[in-house]
Amino acid sequence: MDLAELRGVRVPRTLDEAWLGPDEAWLAGGSWLYSTPQPHLRGLVDLTGLGWPPVEHLPQEQGAGGGLRVAATCTVAELLAATRSWATDPRRASVAALVARCADAFLMSFKVWEVATVGGNVCLGLPAGAMISLTAALGARAELLTPDGGVRTVPVTALVTGAGTTDRRPGELLRALEIDAAALAATYAVRTLALTPAGRSAAVVVGRRDADGTCTFTVTAATDRPVVLPFTGPPGRAQLAAAVAGITDDRWFADPHGPADWRAHVTGVLAAEVLDELHGHAGGAAA
Repeated sequence: MDLAELRGVRVPRTLDEAWLGPDEAWLAGGSWLYSTPQPHLRGLVDLTGLGWPPVEHLPQEQGAGGGLRVAATCTVAELLAATRSWATDPRRASVAALVARCADAFLMSFKVWEVATVGGNVCLGLPAGAMISLTAALGARAELLTPDGGVRTVPVTALVTGAGTTDRRPGELLRALEIDAAALAATYAVRTLALTPAGRSAAVVVGRRDADGTCTFTVTAATDRPVVLPFTGPPGRAQLAAAVAGITDDRWFADPHGPADWRAHVTGVLAAEVLDELHGHAGGAAA
């Protein structure tokens, strides 16, 4: 869509040049920005001019445990490229499959991967945001830069506060999302469901089993913000069902892609399937 009201696009080369002026907005991929009228905007600030590395592998001595630092401007295609080789690595094959599955959850075609950015998708805060599902399940932390030179770190599960709302304060710029090594070595199972075969995700459940035996189930798309269900060990089916049933009514999301009561029901079904994939029937995990 043409943004006819725009008067210009700035391409900053330094962070000092990247802060917004009156009636400006940050531009990364623009897959959403250009899809909706923006009559209030007069200018865009193209963050890709800052040249942030899309994906950085962090050494253990930096305190991130050998994890990943994903730039806000990293496209979905770049994240897929950075993790594709992990598919043959037994230690990280599961997280590679999770990244690919979340990328597939994007509405429209794979061409969107080349434009849509991880940070942009998270900052939109939409329930069906595929990168919200991914980063919430990975326990990612959002690094936010403030105009006064400060840095604030917030878990993605706390950054997204509702349908289209976030805890990003006025003037704050999302710089990166950091993921610990433990998350990259965990085992994952994911289920998604849409009301129509090619429709927007109406429910996404990601199960995670860590090396220490702890399990976490993350619910997105069906809820207005990520809901995390933690367990100290493999839950039983009844325990998991009770946890899903305990999600409060005001968290379930409703729109033309599915009513709230239907989303609540199918989330329970998907969660049970995720549990079966993670643990099977061994040791009574699914009893």
